[in-house]
Amino acid sequence: MQITAPRFSAVVIALLSTSLGLTPLSVTARAQESKESFSPTDYVNPMIGTGGRVHMYPGATLPFGMVQISPDTPERGWAGTSGYHYKENTIWGFSQTHLSGTGIGGLGDVLVMPTVGEVALEPGTPGSGYASRFSHDNEKASPGYYRVFLENPRVTAELTATNRCGYHRYSFPQSEEAHIVIDLAHGIANRPLGATLKVENDTTLSGSRLVRDWGGQREVYFVLQFSKPFESIGIESDGKRLEAGTREASGVKVKTFANYSTDMGEVIEVKVGISGTSIEGARKNLKAELPGWGFEETRLAAKQSWEKVLGTVDAQIADPKIRTTFYTNLYQCFLGPVLFNDVDGAYRGLDRKNHEGEGFQNYTTFSLWDTFRAQAPLMTLLQPERVPDMMSSMLAHYKYFGKNSMPVWPLWGNETWCMIGYHSAPLVADAYLKGFRGFDAEALYQALKDTAMQDRNGLDEYRKNGFIYSTVVRGSKQSVARTLEYAYDDYCIAKLAQALGHQEDAQLFFQRAGNYRNVFDANSGFMRGRKPDGSWRVP
Repeated sequence: MQITAPRFSAVVIALLSTSLGLTPLSVTARAQESKESFSPTDYVNPMIGTGGRVHMYPGATLPFGMVQISPDTPERGWAGTSGYHYKENTIWGFSQTHLSGTGIGGLGDVLVMPTVGEVALEPGTPGSGYASRFSHDNEKASPGYYRVFLENPRVTAELTATNRCGYHRYSFPQSEEAHIVIDLAHGIANRPLGATLKVENDTTLSGSRLVRDWGGQREVYFVLQFSKPFESIGIESDGKRLEAGTREASGVKVKTFANYSTDMGEVIEVKVGISGTSIEGARKNLKAELPGWGFEETRLAAKQSWEKVLGTVDAQIADPKIRTTFYTNLYQCFLGPVLFNDVDGAYRGLDRKNHEGEGFQNYTTFSLWDTFRAQAPLMTLLQPERVPDMMSSMLAHYKYFGKNSMPVWPLWGNETWCMIGYHSAPLVADAYLKGFRGFDAEALYQALKDTAMQDRNGLDEYRKNGFIYSTVVRGSKQSVARTLEYAYDDYCIAKLAQALGHQEDAQLFFQRAGNYRNVFDANSGFMRGRKPDGSWRVP
């Protein structure tokens, strides 16, 4: 069964406008604007959500793209999990991968930064490192494009992207000491464990980066190309500058810098292909998606990709400010999950092995606890062509994970175990009951059943008692929330079992779905924690 996305207006607008606080009266016909002239990307502002504690990045990406090329600022901690915070006026550089909207930081792979003057290989501060001051007055972000003027090197930096490649364009001043720094030790909330670098020729570098972040060890591979041959190159490994002419290096912290003489306004472009499987995978991605040099063509193609997905919703909103809020929220809905395979279909499994393409596009970064209620069901309406591949991706997660678990919160081929529940269940049930096919529904059902029958995270207590003890038992906590989440997920499994003809299983899971009643206190009208003896917990 093949399902294509229709163009939605009133129904989807009603769904989305609820989250924006709109009333039906605010969703009206666009006055004095023809549909032919309307471009939804004109009403997306990627800077929205980059301040406070909203955790958005402003850089360039494609819908569900594996690469998110964006500036990194010094803010760390909970406010800086996306790598960028609007309150900052310093940029460290531009890395190729980022997370949007998460309360935990990660990624920030393969940082690239143009500099002028004496070489520095630590971000430091503007004037003492490769970091640069910037002003929001000289910064622009739109879907698939980012631009900023870096004050210290006097360089205009522009970014765009394909699915698996980042594309940089740097306009330099006149200088005999222009450099492009690549810092493989840089990352967002992760610890570098190792890196490799090879200078293949005077325009091409390749290498890898191994880090530990909240999902465990993670590898990323890259091939990087310069549009202009460098005049010389330097490499540093673990704080030691290697001798001139060195072409390969490895270490925990590996950094390199390409040296140039530049004329006023001279442009040097950098393309970075990324892969989770191998350097050759990154090379294939770069060759397939950016075979030549054409920044403007790539930028236009990125914009057109966003026009296509955003154009599935015709939000007839007269107020331009509300329309910008609407389409920016819609834009952010399409930032994840993200592709996690090479152009030939190969991907890194949770068994830390590479797997050949299996007939579907592999996705990762399913932030399921955050998205199962709204964003995921919305994708069945707006991006139905992606749904079967997402189902197959979750099954591949289970198949190669080896821990009897469907995805909880996967990140780049790892399981983070972040948050609670097994919320892959509502995604699978929702898709199958809406008529989606093209994936192994029976295998997914069996995987969900297996997940729900494990003993971890209080599931043993939940199955035995119908609720999880409010006291901490073997690390289990959030007893009421877990009980409620498990009950809802069990209901979804029951509906899927019923649709697939597993009537006895359906009866079992419908019974378990009623466990929410066991934490409802009719006297207080609230859900409450219960002790092992069944009595209510008193705070």
